[in-house]
Amino acid sequence: MINRSNLLRLSVIAWMTFVWVMLWGTFSIANVVGGLIVSILISVLLPLPRVPVEGRVHLLSAVRLGVVIFVESIRSTIAVAWLAIRPAPPPVTGVLRVRLTIKSDLVLTLWTDIMNNIPGTMVLEIDQTRRIMYLHVLDVSTDRAVSDFYRSARLIERLLIETFERDSEWQPSPWRSGTEDAA
Repeated sequence: MINRSNLLRLSVIAWMTFVWVMLWGTFSIANVVGGLIVSILISVLLPLPRVPVEGRVHLLSAVRLGVVIFVESIRSTIAVAWLAIRPAPPPVTGVLRVRLTIKSDLVLTLWTDIMNNIPGTMVLEIDQTRRIMYLHVLDVSTDRAVSDFYRSARLIERLLIETFERDSEWQPSPWRSGTEDAA
């Protein structure tokens, strides 16, 4: 039986093979075999570090998360565009702090990536131990703008938890490193 770790390795090899074939631009047996060979060599000679994967993926929640990220990105893009072209002084910017309840470092990284890709926000500092994030926010000129930011950040956090970290299924990875106590 294939365990989770081997399934992940096989999916990475398949993805790298697909990218190889797409880079060559033609689908042929030679390109597929060449891609497999290159993928296996890369996996053996340049292995990625092990990342603790904890919990399960819930597809319906993942779809909702994707829709929310898309909507928030469009909404923020329009807001940033308006701030750029409106006939007014530049907006008041600021650094806001968000304390997260995300357990997994991998999901914490996903939250950070999502927030960095939403226009108008940028993660400046991560306190991994206390799960506190400091973000630069483009518009903090009104209480509504600040509350909209926190609403968006909390919604994405809640959907990430529903997608990957439900309490009923959460189990820390058996090979999680003991680096939390060292910090």
